[in-house]
Amino acid sequence: MSERMMMQEVLKEYGVPLIKLDIHATRSECLALREKLVAVRDLSGGREQGYLDVDCKLFVDVHDIDRYLSGELDTLGEIYAFPNDIKSSAE
Repeated sequence: MSERMMMQEVLKEYGVPLIKLDIHATRSECLALREKLVAVRDLSGGREQGYLDVDCKLFVDVHDIDRYLSGELDTLGEIYAFPNDIKSSAE
């Protein structure tokens, strides 16, 4: 299971982020996502965790959904962008 990093750990490991995106979801969206993630875990016999794959990887596990639904977490997750994430391209 993944563990949520504390902001002090993020700053120490990656430096100051340029932006932070908070992720919010309705109760029904959380429950539907939780069901799918549990199915991945159950089908693999606990060897794999389900995760959402977007342009960046954001790992949302059952524990985080439960903590979010209970009010322990303000957001379902956060995405941080750091200066070294910014790439330039020639056209």
